[in-house]
Amino acid sequence: MMSLRSTSTVALGAAFLLAACSPDDPTDALAPDAQAAIQASVGQPPTVEVFATGLQFPRGLAFGPRGELYVAEAGSAGTTSTTEAQCAQVGAPIGPYRNGPTGRVSRLDRHGNRTTVADGFPSGVNGFGDVIGVADVAWLGGRLYALVSGGGCSHGSANVPAGVARVFAGGSWNIISDLSAYQASNPVANPFAPDFEPDGSWYGMIPSQGELIAVEPNHGEVVRVDPRSGAVERIADISATQGHIVPTVVAERRGALYVSSLGMFPITPGALNILRVSRSGNVRVVAGGFTAVLGLDFDRRGRLYVLETSSVAGFPTPGTGRVVRLDRQGHREVVVDGLFLPTGLRFGPDGNLYVSNKGFGPPQPGEILRVSFPGADEHGRHDEDLEQDDD
Repeated sequence: MMSLRSTSTVALGAAFLLAACSPDDPTDALAPDAQAAIQASVGQPPTVEVFATGLQFPRGLAFGPRGELYVAEAGSAGTTSTTEAQCAQVGAPIGPYRNGPTGRVSRLDRHGNRTTVADGFPSGVNGFGDVIGVADVAWLGGRLYALVSGGGCSHGSANVPAGVARVFAGGSWNIISDLSAYQASNPVANPFAPDFEPDGSWYGMIPSQGELIAVEPNHGEVVRVDPRSGAVERIADISATQGHIVPTVVAERRGALYVSSLGMFPITPGALNILRVSRSGNVRVVAGGFTAVLGLDFDRRGRLYVLETSSVAGFPTPGTGRVVRLDRQGHREVVVDGLFLPTGLRFGPDGNLYVSNKGFGPPQPGEILRVSFPGADEHGRHDEDLEQDDD
């Protein structure tokens, strides 16, 4: 088991992605041993190396048409604020936010050298020092899109909403889908009043079947965005069936969507599930026993990799992040541990796993790690999926 250890500790406030208290422990719907201790790694461990550094709170990752890695960066916030006279504010002590045009999207070449693709995105910081800006990136139809979580008047950005932005060659961008307006007009069934954010806290986004699928943690929903019209349609109201679990990330496997969540603070280890969300909005638990999840992806063999940003009780703690691999039979293996507050992961076309590390909290700069698995078969067969489609 590969470790990247740190002796530093930190206790973030209950504001990161707006989590406030611990839910009841779930049960595992996949296998009877799902709540059991994670299996020890066997065989030769993966190689973990720093692929790139110099990043500003790196979050979601996506590979472009030429194999280069694109990184969403939350930025360094700013000093601009809004007032109650302009819009509803996030309540103290989380709010008010201070904002600035410091979010950006970067491109990393195959050697890890960084180039700014687009910048000037709104970046907001709350009362606990947690920064939200560009949360994720996705390529669809040869075009690059960014999930702009730091926008919205309640985040101190009066002119740019939270939304999906299209990024153009040369670095210009524009919001094609106003997610602030969407959430204002389409409330979820069970919003969590103690830490409600009017503009949401959008986190994960992937391309799928000609659309963009996005996850919003604070209200608790999964939506589809039409990149041509900007229309937003809810796929599933997670709050209606799961409560305030703070869903963060989504991965796709053969038409089905898999969603997991950060949960609420203080962290209860093993309290979170992997959900299967059908295209018609049916939500079902397929695995349990996970902790503070901020990344999901499948490898070429159909195994699910789950990024836990912190794996211990209490508040997010540097040096306790890890990647857990789950197969169809429910077997689990910690393949990387000792991560420093990681915030995203993605498999590359080279078969390696890339992880955003130092994605929040001090110290900075953030970095991207490359995880290489010995004997990885880039053309290996696909194992069975976690579950078959039911609609």
